[in-house]
Amino acid sequence: MSQRIVILGGGPAGYEAALVAAELRAHVTIVTDEGLGGNSVLWDCVPSKALITASETMGWVSIATDMGIHIKGLDPGDDAVVDRTIVDYPKVGASVLELGASQSRDIERRVADGGIEVLRGRGRISARHEVTATLEDGTEQVLEADYVLIATGSTARVLPFFEPDGERVLLGQQVYGLPEVPEHLIVVGSGATGAEFANAFRRFGAAVTLVSSRDLIMPTEDPDAAQVIEDVFERRGMTILRNARAVSCERRGEEVVVGLKDGSQVVGSHVLFTVGQVPTSSGLGLEKCGVEVNEWGGIDVDNVARTSCRWVYAAGDVTGNVMLASVAAMQGRTAMWHALGEAVQPIRWDAVASTIFTDPEAATVGLSPAEAAEAGFPVETARLDFRRNPRAKMIHGLDGFVKVHAMVGSGTVIGGVVVSSRASDLIQPLAVAVQNRLSVAQLAQTMTVYPSMAGSVAECARMLMVRLDPARR
Repeated sequence: MSQRIVILGGGPAGYEAALVAAELRAHVTIVTDEGLGGNSVLWDCVPSKALITASETMGWVSIATDMGIHIKGLDPGDDAVVDRTIVDYPKVGASVLELGASQSRDIERRVADGGIEVLRGRGRISARHEVTATLEDGTEQVLEADYVLIATGSTARVLPFFEPDGERVLLGQQVYGLPEVPEHLIVVGSGATGAEFANAFRRFGAAVTLVSSRDLIMPTEDPDAAQVIEDVFERRGMTILRNARAVSCERRGEEVVVGLKDGSQVVGSHVLFTVGQVPTSSGLGLEKCGVEVNEWGGIDVDNVARTSCRWVYAAGDVTGNVMLASVAAMQGRTAMWHALGEAVQPIRWDAVASTIFTDPEAATVGLSPAEAAEAGFPVETARLDFRRNPRAKMIHGLDGFVKVHAMVGSGTVIGGVVVSSRASDLIQPLAVAVQNRLSVAQLAQTMTVYPSMAGSVAECARMLMVRLDPARR
């Protein structure tokens, strides 16, 4: 008899887990109250990155003349309005949401092809090895489960002093429905989401004020990477308020006023709050199986995504760990491999790759030198800027650099940073090196294409290889 798997939530953790379990011939049911792909596909990762891609076209328009491409109406010699490109924002918003919906439909087809049952509604653990699903029509269905995976994701954090209205006081998923590009957008929160939206709307032509509670934006990222992005933002006309904490928000007609802790105010046409995510862990019946949430509302799991209850797993944002779609998907897959008796490698948190999709992008993988020092082993770092890379010159992408971190002695690559156009792709060779514990020499001696941005990754590794050679010390 096949194992019965019930998955609460259809985001990356849920649907990827379902596909793995179905491949292993389990009977799988997903209980979800939204389209498959969840918030990540419908409102967050896919639409937001599509929005950013749309905004990047503005950059190409701005340098077209320098590259010998003359756009009628935008060249300095034209009689038409110069320095103004019309953004049909409703079309942009509708387009990126449709892209997310299309991706969700693709996932639905994959899940259906796998013979996976999908119930529309909300599920909760109602007894030992039992889930009750409350369906959209109000009826209930009881499901027996050998294993349950909780993959209910997270929701945007809403602080007591602001109330999103979808018109001028906004959360991330509300920006796509705006009737036009905001005249002046205040972005509260300078982490990944705040930096990405601030970048996109500045590219679209909005005046943007980024309110950062720290002295450098993107505080969890490599400081040099954050500094490059900050410099680019300011060069493009963005206002960054450092060490500023929002404490109030008031809408006054067609304006919003954000009060700061030092008593000053910022006035704009719209405000977007990007102050973090909260795990969606309530109402799941966790008390029925003895699983508790931590002080942040997350469900604690081990490195194979198992909770304190041996038949209940949790994956993705609901764990409150690293809130990335890629991590959620890997946690979900790992949970099913482990539950269904497959050999599985525990998730290595020291090998996670991530990207902030600003322009340029900032990507990281593995450990930082500070984290390595805390773990007790010495590290050497090499940095190579892109300003001399021929491919970077071709695409006018001179902002940014590559960093490689390697252990002193063995030369094992333990981390890296890439800041550049398409850093999300360029980080992959470093991610492979970290995951497989390759040496800096192996990375350096791998053939690369010329001309390419990836050539700088290998060149940076060569610099570090020489520096780590005992004979040259």
